[in-house]
Amino acid sequence: MIALGKYNNLEILRDTTVGLFLGDDEGNDVLLPNKYVPEEFEIGDYLDVFCYLDHEERIVATTLVPFVTVDQFQLLQVAEVNEYGAFMDWGLEKHLLVPFREQRNKMQEGQWYVVYCYLDEKTDRLVASNKLDKFLSNENLTVQALDEVDLVVTRLTDLGWEVIINHKHKGLVYSNEIFKKVAVGDKLKGYIKNIRPDNKIDVSLQPIGYQSLEPAANLIYEKLVANGGVLNLHDKSDPEDIKRIMQMSKKTFKKGIGALYKERKIEIKPDSIKLL
Repeated sequence: MIALGKYNNLEILRDTTVGLFLGDDEGNDVLLPNKYVPEEFEIGDYLDVFCYLDHEERIVATTLVPFVTVDQFQLLQVAEVNEYGAFMDWGLEKHLLVPFREQRNKMQEGQWYVVYCYLDEKTDRLVASNKLDKFLSNENLTVQALDEVDLVVTRLTDLGWEVIINHKHKGLVYSNEIFKKVAVGDKLKGYIKNIRPDNKIDVSLQPIGYQSLEPAANLIYEKLVANGGVLNLHDKSDPEDIKRIMQMSKKTFKKGIGALYKERKIEIKPDSIKLL
């Protein structure tokens, strides 16, 4: 079966005046238009192509790389708004529609929004939605405490940044635990800090517990090397200075320099640290 909104590995069946026809092992075929045909090919070769509906609602293949695939979240820009909804630029010739009913707030041309791409079962069309919560569930969690996870940043609340975890669950990173610039649509690595009894998930952008020692130490070491072996920070530096220069908390910084000191990598001076 040729899957819409996904990459398909298909066999080259025949060459025609309009392009190559590619097929799967179930007898289905799809056109790869001439503009996407590789310079060299042989009948029987296999190609990885993305399949979607063209302007005439026909399944078509392309070698262009879309910014998002089906069942994924992504930050996209509105290319056009008309009577049908907002059309997002997702890297393909035909834009991705976000119907008005799927817009959390009315979308504006030129603005960027995190959307979810899905296959509308009623119309068999690929569309997107800005109403993200209905595509997320914390009922049956697939993560546990200390897990490293993939995050997509969605919006800022009074408590912190809401994030999508592994394209499945909803979580929160508290503002007072963020030590670098974060923006809507950012894709980050995170760590499950805590799962509450109601399955709400607290997320950290830094490894949890003892796992944070090595990454912090490595980051400080790299900064020292880049700075000629000296860093004008120490264990009594102002937390805001540490946050600004190192993008980490003072507590994490002190653990990091402690680990480097134990490994005899650095010398701690009254007003700086220095590589040995």
